[in-house]
Amino acid sequence: MNNADLAEAIATDHNLSKADARKLVDAVFSAIADAAAKGDEISLNGFGKFKVKSTPAREGRNPSTGATIQIAASKKVTFAPAKAIKDKVNG
Repeated sequence: MNNADLAEAIATDHNLSKADARKLVDAVFSAIADAAAKGDEISLNGFGKFKVKSTPAREGRNPSTGATIQIAASKKVTFAPAKAIKDKVNG
């Protein structure tokens, strides 16, 4: 499922135009991205949590040459599904 499919499902379920539903979908994802950029945790009851985690700088290896390289520290967004989602996926 992609953004357009999600917007179409919302439009069908709530008697909205596809354009209005697409604006809502884009607004939700934009709000999640903005909160993550600030380092906030996004908790959606019954769905899960988005968290920002920092990864430290470390050494790695170039797979083609075997040379040691430095991998810079970075941040990543992780998702932990809620129990309801886990149960639904696992039947």
